[in-house]
Amino acid sequence: MAEPKRGGSGADSEGPEDRKPQSDEARSAFTPPAGVEQPEPAEEDSPTSEFAVPEGLTTGEHPIPPEASAFDTPSTYSARNAPPAFTPAHGMPVVRLTKEAPWQDRMRTLLRMPVGDRPVPEPVQRHDEAGPAVPRVLDLTLRIGELLLAGGEGAEDVEAAMFGVSRAYGLDRCEPNVTFTLLSISYQPSLVEDPVTASRTVRRRGTDYTRLAAVYHLIDDITSPDTDVTLEEAYRTLAEIRRNRHPYPGWALTAAGGLLAGAASVLVGGGPVVFLAAAIGAMLGDRLAWLCAGRGLPEFYQFVVAAMPPAAMGVALTLAPTTTMWDVRPSAVITGGLFALLPGRALVAGVQDGLTGYYITASARLLEVMYFFIAIVIGVLVVLYLGVQLDAELHAATSLETVERPVTQILASMLLCFAFAILLQQERNTVLIVTLNGGVAWIVYGAMHDVGEISAVASTAVAAGLVGLFGQLFSRYQYASALPYVTAAIGPLLPGSSTYFGLLGIAQNDLNQGLASLSTAAALSLAIAIGVNLGGEISRLFLKVPGAGRGASRRAAKRTRGF
Repeated sequence: MAEPKRGGSGADSEGPEDRKPQSDEARSAFTPPAGVEQPEPAEEDSPTSEFAVPEGLTTGEHPIPPEASAFDTPSTYSARNAPPAFTPAHGMPVVRLTKEAPWQDRMRTLLRMPVGDRPVPEPVQRHDEAGPAVPRVLDLTLRIGELLLAGGEGAEDVEAAMFGVSRAYGLDRCEPNVTFTLLSISYQPSLVEDPVTASRTVRRRGTDYTRLAAVYHLIDDITSPDTDVTLEEAYRTLAEIRRNRHPYPGWALTAAGGLLAGAASVLVGGGPVVFLAAAIGAMLGDRLAWLCAGRGLPEFYQFVVAAMPPAAMGVALTLAPTTTMWDVRPSAVITGGLFALLPGRALVAGVQDGLTGYYITASARLLEVMYFFIAIVIGVLVVLYLGVQLDAELHAATSLETVERPVTQILASMLLCFAFAILLQQERNTVLIVTLNGGVAWIVYGAMHDVGEISAVASTAVAAGLVGLFGQLFSRYQYASALPYVTAAIGPLLPGSSTYFGLLGIAQNDLNQGLASLSTAAALSLAIAIGVNLGGEISRLFLKVPGAGRGASRRAAKRTRGF
């Protein structure tokens, strides 16, 4: 029997394990089969890339050398004629935030910058060596934002405050988010760690500008490097702000409401009897609204009830036999009562949020204004309808007669602003300033509308712009919120008479006249809101912008431009 051939040299021999077939996982479709010349293995220290130029291929007159990089200067680059796509000769602009600027401007500037362009913060407040207590910082930030939003601040200012507090305690990667009733903030320690998110719901809103000013002072202390405020001290101060009672008692607020309605009635042509009747009607409406609030009724029904007594007083004076003897204007009584109910504060805040790009919050605020306005319409229409059925002499076609008594009207406008400031629970040192601001606004409006015969909408917009301008300057000087210096000052500009005549026209089935007057009231309201916001924006042009170098100009309200 022939012996099996034992394979020759060791190089050509194969062991039993070498003759085993390879599995599909070990064999590649691109591996040359046995017996075919194998390619040389690639060197490990020079890996190839799919972006490498193949051997033998050139790219034109300037082939890329092996050591070329994507960051090398192009061959067509000229230092004399540098294209705009490359870094300019003076370098990239650096944002430098000056410490002298108010914290509102500094934080608003950072919020309007892309996240990657924000400078790394230096913690203003001290904390332990282990780092800031993230949950406590986020909770403090949310509580401060809650008080600001409940007090009527705009969404952008609330975000700026939350952003400033979190950065002061060393949390630089924070993103606050504000809607009408919800506050949230997210903090991500690094790109490889999970973010921490906290939220808080604003369930109750009230008007107390004294508390709002105290919160602003606390934020100024926290964001200032010259003041040391620990987390425990900040919590203690915040608790004291919450526990503080309102600066004015309930009877003072009721008296201020009556004073506001009486001053508004004199502003539109009323006399002493009209002043007294409007004040009594407004105070009765305020007490009825407080009674409904104590019973747990929503604000919508509170506004319906509060609008009825002033309208009833006007109808009663129309039916009284001594009306002609005393030269009483019932329309002025009803108009004065409407001045105390029109939600000018919420309207200004809603339009401001819309102009700064917070459309969800703006929509919610404007929807709230619409509900309040509908409530006032219902309350007044019920009384006017009853007056029409009783043959009350109410004429929608006749406007309030313009009486040439500028001194009386100026004093009435200032008295209206004074009463409005008391209703808003302002600090006593701001009442005089806002009263003067409102008087200046009415002087400008009267000079443009009555003397210059300019349209009411344009005159209102200019006067409201001056209110916003002066209010913003006062707030910058005091390092406080602009609301206490602005809200009460727009009181004389509110469209009370247009609203009344629109409602009266609807009650008398004159829809064309009624809708025209209501449209005028809506136009005046928007003119007030836009004028206040525009005046505040213009005031910042004359102030020191928080950035000393190139590229530190004020950013737009949002990073989008509508496309």
